[in-house]
Amino acid sequence: MKIEKKEIFGEWEEFTLTNDQNMSVSVLNYGGIITKILVPDRNEKVENVVLGYKNYQDYQENPNYFGAIIGRVAGRIRDAAFEIDGKAYSLQANDGKNHLHGGPAGLHQVVWEATPFETNETIGVTLSHQSEEGGGYPGNLEITVTYTLTNDNQLHLEYTAGSDKTTPLALTNHTYFNLCGNLKDTVQDHFLTMNSSSVAELDAELIPTGNITNVEGTRFEFRHERVLGESFNGKYNGYDHYFIFDEGPNEVQVELKEPTSGRVLTVRTNQPGMVMYTANDLESGQKLREGETRKHLGVCFETKGTPASLHHQGFPCILLHPGETYKQHTVFTFQIDQ
Repeated sequence: MKIEKKEIFGEWEEFTLTNDQNMSVSVLNYGGIITKILVPDRNEKVENVVLGYKNYQDYQENPNYFGAIIGRVAGRIRDAAFEIDGKAYSLQANDGKNHLHGGPAGLHQVVWEATPFETNETIGVTLSHQSEEGGGYPGNLEITVTYTLTNDNQLHLEYTAGSDKTTPLALTNHTYFNLCGNLKDTVQDHFLTMNSSSVAELDAELIPTGNITNVEGTRFEFRHERVLGESFNGKYNGYDHYFIFDEGPNEVQVELKEPTSGRVLTVRTNQPGMVMYTANDLESGQKLREGETRKHLGVCFETKGTPASLHHQGFPCILLHPGETYKQHTVFTFQIDQ
């Protein structure tokens, strides 16, 4: 196992973690961005399975949030406003009249303090940042995000945080996965299984209505393996929805398979659900490491709580109180289906 560090633009650093199974993960201290994940296919051909820009300077704006840590609150906050104990807070609107992914000053555009580490079984990098009160969010936050790579081809993402005031917090990572390898095709022919019986209903602006819908008999039914691309058409255009995980003994909440390469990605988390986003609005023509962007070129598994809880009953609360510790843990495991 080894860790390599590369300086970019003087202030940025990219850490590449490589295990003994020929898998590697590259992470920027800017935005905590995962720029590249290399994993072998069934024929031991090592290829990149995430979307990343060809030119590092494109990460400065990163309108698609490629690979980044998202927060303080991942997702859309209706009308860019919320209340805590009767007190109203106004945020910056950056998605129409709504607030998206932490706003224009989100965590995806800050330089984190990075500390690499290595143990007998793992390698990784710990990112730390103090998010000061502002932009409408109350409280000063101390946030730590740790990326750990194991020899079992597992990538662990651990998030911890504390605040001096009650504040909403729902962190996630916004990596776009494509198991074809080197972006040879879209994710339309990937097979997906998900341990979810319900999904949050959305309005025309992709804001949760407060209703929770049973997936049975709908295009959101993934409890039995289905092809993602069945909903990539003019009527539906894919997914950008919050799926609520079922409780139970099943540790793996998501399984994604790509039959040609044999690659399999599983996701397990301690979070109550996730937004699955299938790059519905990814405009063509942006230069990536292995080609150019196009619709449905990747799929994001944004494990987190949902900001719907700020306006509606029935969703797990995302408020972090002083004296509490926010703890989120998500594991992405790469395997081969022979």
